[in-house]
Amino acid sequence: MNGDPKRILVVDDDVGLMRVMREALSSFLRCEVDSSPTPEHGFELALQKNYDLFIFDFSMPMIDGAMLFSLIGKVYANTKPPKTVPPLVLVSAKGDDKRAQELLREAGVHGLLPKPFAINRLLQKVKECVPEIESVA
Repeated sequence: MNGDPKRILVVDDDVGLMRVMREALSSFLRCEVDSSPTPEHGFELALQKNYDLFIFDFSMPMIDGAMLFSLIGKVYANTKPPKTVPPLVLVSAKGDDKRAQELLREAGVHGLLPKPFAINRLLQKVKECVPEIESVA
C-alpha cells in the first residue's frame, strides 16, 4: 500500500445512482468518496478538500456538471498557490448529446459514461483517469 487513498467527488442529482457509484467505488477501489446530490454542495466540498477525480452528472437542474467543473476550475486557478483541477468524468443520460460530445474535447474532461452503465465500466474509467488508484484485494 503506497500513500493515502485517492479521493473522488461524485455529484449527481439522482440520489440512487449517486449511492450506487459511491458504494461501488469504495468497495472495489482504495479510495475515499464524497458525494452530493446538489452541485452547490459539491462545489463547497471541492473548495474544502483536494480530490484526485471528479465524477459529475452532466444534466442537473440549474448548474450542470460541465458548468460546475468550470466554476471549480476558475476558483482553483485563483487560489494561492493555484490548485490543480483533477480530471472529470461526466455521467449522462444524453451521451450522444452534441453539447456532451463537445465537452469531451475540453481540457480536463476525461470521459463520458452514458447512463445506464455497468459498474465495471465506471471502475475501468476511474482507473484510466487515476492510474495509481489501487483495487481492493
